[in-house]
Amino acid sequence: MILNYKVEKESQTVNNILKQNLGISSRLFSKLINNHLVSVNNIPCDTRNTVHIGDIISIDLNYPEDSSNIAPVKMDLDIVYEDDNLMVINKPSGMVVHPAAGHFSGTLVNALLAHTKDLSSKNGDERPGIVHRIDKDTSGLLVVAKNDKTHEALANQLKDKTLSRIYVALVKGRINHDTGTIDAPIGRDPYDRKKMCVTDQNSRNAVTHFKVLERYKNSSLIECKLETGRTHQIRVHMNYIGHPIINDPVYGGKKNIDNFGQMLHAKEIGFINPATGRHMTFSCDVPDEFNKILEIYKNE
Repeated sequence: MILNYKVEKESQTVNNILKQNLGISSRLFSKLINNHLVSVNNIPCDTRNTVHIGDIISIDLNYPEDSSNIAPVKMDLDIVYEDDNLMVINKPSGMVVHPAAGHFSGTLVNALLAHTKDLSSKNGDERPGIVHRIDKDTSGLLVVAKNDKTHEALANQLKDKTLSRIYVALVKGRINHDTGTIDAPIGRDPYDRKKMCVTDQNSRNAVTHFKVLERYKNSSLIECKLETGRTHQIRVHMNYIGHPIINDPVYGGKKNIDNFGQMLHAKEIGFINPATGRHMTFSCDVPDEFNKILEIYKNE
């Protein structure tokens, strides 16, 4: 259901209107905003947007309230590791991690709910077990918590930068230097609320370290290590330095190859297992599709 509200008073925030005039709770409001389900005059907005008389606020209420409304869906999961407290999953390109606007089924969460009833609730009812995310069209490893204690411990490792994540990517152009660090803050793109960008306005610090693995005629194969974990961080940072990820239609200009996502793969993850205190590192090869595309660029 789409709810439309015509603004009748000047210079109010969307936040105040939805809470005071429409009775929407802070919790539901945050869900709607985070999933781009609130717009002003058909443009996605955030809590701080000021609206004017005559503006139309639209709210898409077709959102699952909690995990009890998220259907378990039996799907093949590539489980790299599992114990009583956590799992490491190799997510395929094309799979959304958790339900969101336009993707209420067929997500990793749907598959997890079919696999086990033991999932943490720390990240909300609609994201059971999810400690961190990778983009829909990025493949690779992520860790899932089966209980809140494990979730909190892993989240603290993310915060303390002791949970390591390494990606491999194919980017446009030949990068001349062997290694580099991109230290540039990332925030919401003011002209396209579904995108992120490097900006000093309403942004958070973001640091990506990279090294070149191979150079080809018109591209470079690189390894990226995240120091922070902002939305679309590697994709935004590589585009910022003039080497966007190949096959990324959002930040790379155009999608060159159908039936596969951007050439970005989360190849390694390392963390301390909260239950045992033992450091664990997991890695996985790039998908076959990634290698096929890589061969094309190698032979240009």
